Amino acid sequence: MKPDHILVRFGELTTKGKNRKLFIRKLLKNTKEILHDYSALEYELTYDRLYIYLNEENAEEVTDKLKTIFGIHNFSLCYKVEHDLEKAKEVVTYIIDHDEGNTFKIDTKRHDKSYPKNSIEMNKEIAGYVFHHTTKELSVDVHNPDILVRVEYRKDAIYIMDNMIPGAGGYPVGIGGKALLMLSGGIDSPVAGYLTMKRGVDIECIHYASPPYTNEMAREKVLDLVNVLKDYTHGSIKVHIVPFTDLQLSVYDHCDESYAMTVMRRMMYRIAEGVAKKNDCLAIVNGESIGQVASQTLESMNTINQVITTPVIRPVACMDKLEIIKIAEKIGTYDISIRPFEDCCTIFTPHNPATKPKAYKAEGYEAEWDFASEVQKCIDHTETIIINSKYKNNDDLF
Repeated sequence: MKPDHILVRFGELTTKGKNRKLFIRKLLKNTKEILHDYSALEYELTYDRLYIYLNEENAEEVTDKLKTIFGIHNFSLCYKVEHDLEKAKEVVTYIIDHDEGNTFKIDTKRHDKSYPKNSIEMNKEIAGYVFHHTTKELSVDVHNPDILVRVEYRKDAIYIMDNMIPGAGGYPVGIGGKALLMLSGGIDSPVAGYLTMKRGVDIECIHYASPPYTNEMAREKVLDLVNVLKDYTHGSIKVHIVPFTDLQLSVYDHCDESYAMTVMRRMMYRIAEGVAKKNDCLAIVNGESIGQVASQTLESMNTINQVITTPVIRPVACMDKLEIIKIAEKIGTYDISIRPFEDCCTIFTPHNPATKPKAYKAEGYEAEWDFASEVQKCIDHTETIIINSKYKNNDDLF
């Protein structure tokens, strides 16, 4: 005997009131896309649950995928039986006999109130049956049992489970529109992308490449990061690779070294806004954390941010580095991010960058040359790549 269903619970989605159906249907769509390789699965959506019929598909593989889907609060592998309490008792006994531990608790929820016995009466009846039919020495522990079996008596059937697996939480990706993630290849920006998707925002990525100062290994590092992030969305993410070398060199030709980083970031923001508008992205996301480097002081952020009108989201702005690293390790981006291949920002880091740059000074340096045409050239010559399940088999990406 093995579980034949997965019962998915929605959590935060249940607070959405009149928009609840919209959120739940988006979750179902995303779930089907992420589990598309498991063609035998069947889905049943109700007001407060999603039921997935395994139909002999690999339960462990399916549950591993479900853990990455935003919008799922938790889920359980379960047994579905008809409205036959005697059959339910047999399944509960089987579960307890095959679980480790010698104390147990039955927790019954009677969603279908037409059944004549209440939850307490059902708990007692099931527990009594277990004591008379188990192969183990057992006792009941209602506070801290080794084995907790949940029995849900619903209108369509009885669902029995002994597990509750945490989901990714948040909202279904895409329900909140789309944003453009500035992906450097470091630790912070992939985490920012992950947290943005958790709030239901789909992402595309933008990366600034400066060959020959940055190499193909740095590019592969970025694409590998996107390959991890795609598993938390509907299976594919666009990456926009900006040819940044000429504009970056122009910045250093026309700016004092102390303002080069500030002006360079202003150029990056201008390019990001142009790419975002071309691709219907409603916001720009980055991995800036307040005070972490010179360009991330509040004064720097203010001076840099002034060149665009598109909203900028900074999900890790108030996290310290250890908090960010912990999330990076959890989601699988950390080991990729620490590969020793530098991006355009780290290669050209000035020795004494201004930590409290003034906007009028940055504007003065920018007035020295026609930067606007170079910004537009970067936007026009941006290369777009789609990272999906075929990523590692596509030799044209490198």
